[in-house]
Amino acid sequence: MQLNFQTPIEYLKGVGPKKAILLQKELQIYNLADLIQYYPFRYEDRTSFHKIIEVEEDLSYVQLKGYIQSPKIVAKGKKRLVAHLKDDTGIITLVWFQKIQNILKQLKPNLLYQVFGKPTIYNGIYTLVHPEFEIFNPESVQEKKLIPVYHTTEKLKANQMDSRYLRSIQKNLLEQFPSHLVETLPNYLREQYKITDKRTALSNVHFPNDFQILQKASFRLKFEELFYIQLKLLQTRQLRLEKQIGDPYTDIKLLHYFYETSMPFPLTAAQKRVVKEIYADLRSGKQMNRLLQGDVGSGKTIVAFLAMLIVIGSGAQVAMMAPTEILAEQHYKKLKEFASSLSLRIAILTGSTKSSERKKILEELAKGDLQIIVGTHSLINDAVIFQKLGLAIIDEQHRFGVMQRAKLWQKENITAPHVLIMSATPIPRTLAMTLYGDLDISIIDEMPAGRKPTKTLHYYDAQRLKVFRFIKDQISLGRQVYIVYPLIEESAKMDYKNLMDGYESICRAFPEIPLSIIHGKMKASDKEYEMQRFAKGETKIMVATTVIEVGVNVPNASVMIIENADRFGLSQLHQLRGRVGRGQDQAYCILMTEYKLGTKSRDRIQALVSTNNGFEIADMDLRLRGPGDLMGIQQSGLLELKIADLSKDTHILEIARDAAKSVIKQDPLLENSHHHILKQRLEHTKNMSWGNIG
Repeated sequence: MQLNFQTPIEYLKGVGPKKAILLQKELQIYNLADLIQYYPFRYEDRTSFHKIIEVEEDLSYVQLKGYIQSPKIVAKGKKRLVAHLKDDTGIITLVWFQKIQNILKQLKPNLLYQVFGKPTIYNGIYTLVHPEFEIFNPESVQEKKLIPVYHTTEKLKANQMDSRYLRSIQKNLLEQFPSHLVETLPNYLREQYKITDKRTALSNVHFPNDFQILQKASFRLKFEELFYIQLKLLQTRQLRLEKQIGDPYTDIKLLHYFYETSMPFPLTAAQKRVVKEIYADLRSGKQMNRLLQGDVGSGKTIVAFLAMLIVIGSGAQVAMMAPTEILAEQHYKKLKEFASSLSLRIAILTGSTKSSERKKILEELAKGDLQIIVGTHSLINDAVIFQKLGLAIIDEQHRFGVMQRAKLWQKENITAPHVLIMSATPIPRTLAMTLYGDLDISIIDEMPAGRKPTKTLHYYDAQRLKVFRFIKDQISLGRQVYIVYPLIEESAKMDYKNLMDGYESICRAFPEIPLSIIHGKMKASDKEYEMQRFAKGETKIMVATTVIEVGVNVPNASVMIIENADRFGLSQLHQLRGRVGRGQDQAYCILMTEYKLGTKSRDRIQALVSTNNGFEIADMDLRLRGPGDLMGIQQSGLLELKIADLSKDTHILEIARDAAKSVIKQDPLLENSHHHILKQRLEHTKNMSWGNIG
């Protein structure tokens, strides 16, 4: 049978129907293309040997050479085959629990073996469990070079489909490789960046002779993967800039008037820079699609309001959409303060808005009497009609689906409104380039003057009485305190019990102090009631789950206690910490954990204690957790990278983006003959409009 990359996996030598079903279920390998792109996660150097005396437990793997002694089956306890390997420096124990009769037949005395495995200590003796072994052959060692290791699963291992099996079917595939493999990068690009051809790269990434060859192969495959993502994003952006007109808004008299008469505080240099970038977009005649990033408390809301004033001053309306009612309410209150000094009309529309009020708001919007509307996804309801929507501002945009967002600006038939997306979740540069590569990005990277950085401290459960004393002292100074508990879906019942137990112990520790509690099982009205009591200062301690992560602004709350802090991600901890430090007082964030912590948890805690910079934290989070976990995007197919890793391959991403930029600059529609392969490939690639919002 003539193989091609769409050939089902079962037709490959060594697979067959039964194993094909397992490969499909366990590893999502359906055809030969899936298999060839199932890359090794590490490589073992089988060209060098350790002496037995050099074996240590922290060596990930060792390769030894020696003579097998006294192999025997031990029936006591779990049945196993035990043997010893001896070289001129010592003896090490070898143990097998499976296929022991078969292995026993293969072990011969007086023959030199090479043995490969992971050393562990059992009863004080170094042991290799289930090591690979074969009779030593100097020539085969030279042939071996680097051995690929593939991720597998327990179910596959139980069916004798381990990494060695995957290695063997990859070898079969490469031997039967389709003779004609289409090159997917233009020759001039490969020459410019010294990139190896596709066929060689695929062959060498699975079976490289040395690390230098492996490096060239993996560079080629990572470059290609990242290049096509960037090419699609940059092409989308270029075509949008050419096609998508936006009404020019140039009148800044209202902005100047507010700036001179009512500005509550001076702008930072970063805020001024971002306002200029937004104004340049608004007056350009092209639709603005800009992402505004800034840490919690960096002053994004005032920048958004100044953008609104340019649009309102030029005769259009503005909509601001937030993911939750609490956040929408907070934006509304803040914007109303600003708007009232200019007698601008502003309203809020959420699921809780009464029908009589809703009707009035909708009429005023349609007539153009309302200049600013703030709301949740209620704003995308078909009944919401604007007289002229000039600017749509979306907050915490990763919480909205692409289709939800698009509905908002499809309300304008003639020209699309300008779009400003705000995020208080700092995104590492590599991730921003990949998720939002078709947007222009503005960053507010300095905090307002006079704001004291929050002090972050780490305490163990055994130091709880000391923390309680600190809480009492802070409350006696007139401050308020958040105590936050994790609530994770998989362990919701257990977490809920911890929250309630914690609440009861805090009631006992502070019998005189009024408390609030908020959690996901409460009705929205009850949450709002408790939130308002805390905001007004009627309660001094707020016990909550992470519902307070986004959108709670109580300047008098200056202490944040985070229980089981090791169970939160770094960015989430940073977001929670941003809920305090909004007033003039020194703010504190106290991370509570058990004494026993895993290495990654300890690294996360240490990172948070050492810096308040959200972008540094986002970079650390990306390295610790990977892009999928960080953004919650794995399940949405946004970043299905097969070989590139955004936390490690920043350099390659930047090279790939530069290459894509230069292609789009000279040939945006990819019409030149040497770009046909690029055009073809983009047309065949599904779901690549990751950052596209227009």
